[in-house]
Amino acid sequence: MKIAVISFTRNGKYLADHITELLKADHEVINAVKCSSVSSSIGESLSEWTGKMFQSQDALVFVGAVQIAVRAIAPYVRSKKTDPAVLVFDEKGTYGIPVLSGHLGGANELAMSICAGIQARPVVTTATDLQGRWAVDVFARKNGLVIREMERARQISAAVLEGRKITIAADDWTRRVEGVLPEDVVRYEDTPGAEPDIRIGILEQERQALHLIPRAVIAGIGCKKGVSAAQIEEAVDLACSRAGVCRESIYKVASIDLKAREQGLLEYCDKYRLERSFYSAEELGRVPGIYSGSEFVACVTGVDNVCERSAVLASGGGRLIAEKLARNGVTVALAQKDWRIRFE
Repeated sequence: MKIAVISFTRNGKYLADHITELLKADHEVINAVKCSSVSSSIGESLSEWTGKMFQSQDALVFVGAVQIAVRAIAPYVRSKKTDPAVLVFDEKGTYGIPVLSGHLGGANELAMSICAGIQARPVVTTATDLQGRWAVDVFARKNGLVIREMERARQISAAVLEGRKITIAADDWTRRVEGVLPEDVVRYEDTPGAEPDIRIGILEQERQALHLIPRAVIAGIGCKKGVSAAQIEEAVDLACSRAGVCRESIYKVASIDLKAREQGLLEYCDKYRLERSFYSAEELGRVPGIYSGSEFVACVTGVDNVCERSAVLASGGGRLIAEKLARNGVTVALAQKDWRIRFE
């Protein structure tokens, strides 16, 4: 995680330094102080600093009063899906309080870890934690799953707190699901019903289930020079629709190195925060398998097919799940890497 720590007094800075040293072993940490009597005090306002950190960090740790933190983050709070974890520690190090993104952002878990290191008491107020029940958003975060329908996730949590068993289905359960199910959860196949409460996988299936989607799909893309991000998005969405694949499952874009500076492609990746991989024609040519080749593409790029070969190569031994689709100057193919989820 990328974590920013900030304090507001000399005493607070001592604790902030201690927290920073603890976190440095496993995280990338920024340590700032906003205090006129400390020479290293940041020059920008707290609001400006918080705004920057809110966009760039996975977690913010305030050492000081809760009210300071709440006022600082208030203008930037948007969504449980995207907001970073926010924690507050009093400057004596007595209490650690997760105040934002306790589950999805990992604030609760981070608070527990820091408290153990500085001998503080965690103050966790989320209902499932208090009652020791299974939390779907914690499960999703730990397994790298995208929660598509947040309102349904809240309904699932409410049902768990009421004592109802939650039914879960998954693509290829035997091969992809590990661990022991918690007492709040049952496998859908073992409990007949209209459809499961939760579906785990990359495929579009039930209409009413909460979809938890592994980021396991690579979009291999070939394109003409100068295509727009909108053209690329249209082609990728169409490929997903025809293959019955959830768009949220895409985590990476792959292409030939000739396209490494293609503006539309880069803008599309930035919009959805997608990883990107670019390969030489020689690397793509060595990818084993039979692909839909094109003499024209071979003349221009040095390899007969870009989208399918790059998708498979970037999947790290995965498989092609959607062959080449051509749309408005863009070609798209989809490959899936292997994925697993685990119940703890």
